[in-house]
Amino acid sequence: MITISLCMIVKNEEKILDRCLSCVADLMDEIIIVDTGSDDGTKEIAARYTDKIYDFTWVHDFSAARNYAFSKASKEYIYSVDADELLDEINRERFRILKQELLPEIEIVQMYYTNQLKHGSVYNYDKEYRPKLFKRVRSFTWIDPIHETVRTEPLVFDSEIEIIHEQEESHAARDLEAFRRVCGEGHLSSRLHNLYARELFIAGSEEDVILSGPFFEASCEDTGRSVEEVREAACVAARAARFRGDRLKFHKYAMKAVASNGCAEICLELGYFYMSEEDYHEAVVWFYNAAFESESLLDIRCRGDKPLNGMAECYKRIGMEEQAAEYARMAKEWTAGSCE
Repeated sequence: MITISLCMIVKNEEKILDRCLSCVADLMDEIIIVDTGSDDGTKEIAARYTDKIYDFTWVHDFSAARNYAFSKASKEYIYSVDADELLDEINRERFRILKQELLPEIEIVQMYYTNQLKHGSVYNYDKEYRPKLFKRVRSFTWIDPIHETVRTEPLVFDSEIEIIHEQEESHAARDLEAFRRVCGEGHLSSRLHNLYARELFIAGSEEDVILSGPFFEASCEDTGRSVEEVREAACVAARAARFRGDRLKFHKYAMKAVASNGCAEICLELGYFYMSEEDYHEAVVWFYNAAFESESLLDIRCRGDKPLNGMAECYKRIGMEEQAAEYARMAKEWTAGSCE
């Protein structure tokens, strides 16, 4: 049987920490809690489960805090946990079996992360795999019978364990503030560029999007960005311009996105633009393209309930009640199906 160190970073989690630890503590061989500045009862609750509680000065870097937590682990595997996660009895048993039977060559175990759409920020699916269990010390082995080389890719096992992500509230405001700070410090990686654009489309307020406008306008002109990144940037820049009422820039960035193969997001933006101009027939054309003729780049709802509801509203405003009711029905069905 493998041994596992649970590693968690926390700050002011007194409302949910006991719920999280109570359902996993007996499955762990070591519990590491790294506190980044709590001023509530978080550390007192943690002390019921472990004496390995460490303080870490917050430097606005989640990776730095997690790396510090991992550095304190001593068991064979590390289970990375957030305080808003929990396991029900079915998945506790799956975890227990995994712990007994996991082959030693497995270096990463992925588990299903569920309930993601409840307070969505960057998520398009309610259930998807995430790496959660990591071998602490990695062994390198030679592979291939000729032209042999060292295997550098980790061996990953996809388990059936489902972790319930039970947030108390959305973290979008916190995340988007962090993105703005990182943007001010330098160049965003391709991955973070995508996540920033995605979170803005899924959970960003009108103010969040407007504040992001200059960064994504600059991305559109950045010759170091890929075609896909420029398309992401153009979608956000167009949305920011629409919110500001800047018609010239809206069309500039909308056409930039269309010219690079388009996507549901920019079709939706054009639908919203023409609806605000009370050109409902033209708006329907773009909403239809978003729903049925294009793929989503950032937010899957841009080719789902959002354009369907847009068409329903447009048809309602021009007095076509039957069509309005049909698209409203389709939007409800799409929403119900996406959460299954």
